Amino acid sequence: MGGRRHDALHLGVEPKEAVMQTDPSHSPSAQVEGGSVVGLWRYPVKSMLGEELNASEITECVLVGDRQFAIVDAVTGKVAGAKNPHKWGNFFDFRAAYVEPPRAGSKLPVVRLTLPDGNAVTSDQPHLAQILSKALGREVTLVRARGEGELSGATAEEYWPDVEGLDHRDTVTEWELPTGTFFDLAVVHLMTTATIDRLRALYPEGRFEVRRFRPNIVVATDPDEQGFVENDWIGRTVAIGGEVRLRITGPCPRCVMTTLPQGDLPRDAGILRTAAQHNQANVGVYADVIAGGAIRRGDHVTLA
Repeated sequence: MGGRRHDALHLGVEPKEAVMQTDPSHSPSAQVEGGSVVGLWRYPVKSMLGEELNASEITECVLVGDRQFAIVDAVTGKVAGAKNPHKWGNFFDFRAAYVEPPRAGSKLPVVRLTLPDGNAVTSDQPHLAQILSKALGREVTLVRARGEGELSGATAEEYWPDVEGLDHRDTVTEWELPTGTFFDLAVVHLMTTATIDRLRALYPEGRFEVRRFRPNIVVATDPDEQGFVENDWIGRTVAIGGEVRLRITGPCPRCVMTTLPQGDLPRDAGILRTAAQHNQANVGVYADVIAGGAIRRGDHVTLA
């Protein structure tokens, strides 16, 4: 993700691909009937593996505790991560989870980081920077997002693989994250089971699983809903349970991270290539929070 896709969404401008329907299997739907939340995910540290949840809270800003920390290059000051694997190796060999559930309005609990060798460290322990630097092979620090007090956003790098349909090919670019945060573009990422099913049909050899795409919320749609159904949600409001209301702001452009190995999932450039060929490299959508509240697996989802 990067380049003009980031600029358009960050400025609230709906990019051209947000309104284009590219999948012939898909027909627009005015309402999600019988949809429900089947997956909730939180990623305490940007680019590391996160934690699957049964329930959480969403504030006016964020799913509580999501992407509140990042690894920062101590020399350049840039945010490190899986978007530049040639420089940083595989961030998916690291996992982050809170030692207890974070709560809205309370101090964030300590984060437990599991390293590639299986050893675990915590965000509050002495000499953490040295431990992480040794594991990553570069001098780094673990940094907490500062929030709205920041004057400018952090900078990160992204490698664009040589895949037709991306904004850039076989090069590294830089982009600025939204001020005071470690999010790429928006605070909530949502995708549907219909999209995963469509990608699997288009590229049966690939292993399309939710964890490749790192969403916060996965919605199971009605079996009659087929294709990249989220494309039609842009500009509309999604109601989840009795409290949470999200405004869908734009598509989620995908990057090299979707192709990387993690756990038993193999490296596979075909994952990104399929999204580029059939949905302009978008999988899922981004959202802003209109109304926060509790969110749980099984919550009913409707589209206004």
